[in-house]
Amino acid sequence: SGNYYNQGEIRKKELEQSCCVLGIPASDVTVIDHRDLPDSPAVEWDTQLLATLVLKHIAAKNINLVVTFDAGGVSGHANHISLHTAVRYSVCTLLWVPPWGLQGCRVLVLESVNLFRKYISFLDVLISCLLPRDALFILTEEETEQAKRAMRCHRSQLLWFRQLYLLFSRYLVVNSLRLL
Repeated sequence: SGNYYNQGEIRKKELEQSCCVLGIPASDVTVIDHRDLPDSPAVEWDTQLLATLVLKHIAAKNINLVVTFDAGGVSGHANHISLHTAVRYSVCTLLWVPPWGLQGCRVLVLESVNLFRKYISFLDVLISCLLPRDALFILTEEETEQAKRAMRCHRSQLLWFRQLYLLFSRYLVVNSLRLL
């Protein structure tokens, strides 16, 4: 639920506002508040528990595409890495096994890049076009501004370094992904 620093309720509202900016209805947003899944950059979550919760959401919403972090978690955040591990576990172990029956669901993982590439904004488009990947999303200027508006909804998390992220991050312009 994003309860790091006891800001869970604030961050839930910010997530809903951000999703609204992106055109995602609140009915499609599921916030999990589970005592065994604390919001902390240093805590690894239980793979099986998280995989079960993710698969329940996928099945309930009839989702056919999941986009998640890669093993680097983009920023090295333990929760992000745990999510990748759980989704990978789901695909490799559970996804094709009843009761889930989710054979039509594909998973793309967002590529973590080094610090230099992470903060060269649109210049990374050139590098990304030359490197192997399964999917490459290059945002238009309008889409980049929409992504920035969505990020700004997360006021409680907009520390100084995230302000730099809004200005210079390649992830607001280009995203390279691989099929899991």
